[in-house]
Amino acid sequence: MKATDGLLERWETILARKGDAPAIFNTRGQINRTFRAIDEYACKFESKIDSFAAGSVIAVQIGNHEDWPSILIACLRRGMIVLPLEQSISDQQRDAAAKICRASGIIERAGKVRVLEHEQPNWQGNNPALLKLTSGTTAAPRAIRFGSEQLLADCEQICDTMGVSDVDLNFGVIPISHSYGFSNLLTPLIARGVPLVLSQDRTPRAVLADIAKTDATVFPGMPLFYQAFCEMKNIPPLPKLRVCISAGAPLPIATAKKFRDKFALPIHSFYGASECGGICYDREAKNEIEGFVGSPMKDVDLEMIEPGAETSQVRVRSAAVGDGYFPDVDEEKLGNGVFVPDDLLARHGSGFKIVGRISDVINVAGKKVNPAEIEERLLHFPGVRQAVAFGRPAGAGLRNEEVAACVVANVDLRENELMEFCRTALSGWQVPKRIFIVDSIPTNERGKISRRELAKRFR
Repeated sequence: MKATDGLLERWETILARKGDAPAIFNTRGQINRTFRAIDEYACKFESKIDSFAAGSVIAVQIGNHEDWPSILIACLRRGMIVLPLEQSISDQQRDAAAKICRASGIIERAGKVRVLEHEQPNWQGNNPALLKLTSGTTAAPRAIRFGSEQLLADCEQICDTMGVSDVDLNFGVIPISHSYGFSNLLTPLIARGVPLVLSQDRTPRAVLADIAKTDATVFPGMPLFYQAFCEMKNIPPLPKLRVCISAGAPLPIATAKKFRDKFALPIHSFYGASECGGICYDREAKNEIEGFVGSPMKDVDLEMIEPGAETSQVRVRSAAVGDGYFPDVDEEKLGNGVFVPDDLLARHGSGFKIVGRISDVINVAGKKVNPAEIEERLLHFPGVRQAVAFGRPAGAGLRNEEVAACVVANVDLRENELMEFCRTALSGWQVPKRIFIVDSIPTNERGKISRRELAKRFR
């Protein structure tokens, strides 16, 4: 099929210019794919999905596999919609996501395509290119609709703001299935020709050794990696590494300063959201203010909803903002090129710092956890009659949390029994770190339960 959208047109340009150049490396520094090989695999993969109609949703659950760009290109050419799924989610959550997004098939490791019996959505002539999964306001997940042009806009904003080009080498350990990995690793390869190393080993010692071994120049990471790097002895030299990015959770200032002293490299805080891609980036990376996320990305406009207030939610406007949620709609939060995050921001100089949030969604190292999912699971345990899940601070940082819960039961229970029960159906990051068995759930003066107050009480 002829390339008719922005990403495919850009890919054709990259392919013509860099066809035989290395595109994907393994962690030993060996070439896994050239740009031409990516395209050849894409052509082969088209034959595996030719039984699906245009407009079908195809879930992809393959981890950080070298087939990812080929699969995306093949689906774009066939007019299909890609639904990335993380490998670490439970089978129950995978099946629920596929059902809600009406996926016609799922691509699993080794290129296996499994047909799913779901009715194809009616896109009414406005087919998206990608569905990003996120938490909804209930226990059920929902997705965000993106067109190819919005994905391209996010890629442009990221590469231009961060100064990443095709002479760089991205180190890919963050999941491609996550919005952060998709936008910082996959689309820069397709639209800008930025090669990458794909890693399956998330052990910090191995990650640091592989960054050195492969001569990677750009590392999109998370605070947990930088914290671990700072504690290591006998570190390898990193003469090629020039851009260190931290996203998914707040970067503690102490970690940033220790890393700079140890590696002579600054860490740039990156603030974004699944609904709109990149929002802010700390270009100078002085790391002097807790919660500081820098100034808006190139071509991103932030408007304080309450201009006179010390803290406020913001409206994010950019060409990268998603079209809306699926299957439900929430135009006040996302639509018409505008997204309103749940975070509360305050101006600081020419940039912004995050000072809190208004939603109950729990941020566990960048993963959104809906309390309703944990509560629903706990209430299935025999004898549990009330359950409230909440996020509480996990170390330094205002947005980095761990899951906790309070439970009221009419039988004798043990905390470890409840936690084991949660592990059988929830993903690892959703399982509470602590479950407090109480006689009653504390309420406020209006008789309502406040998750924020519970977080303070059970800090």
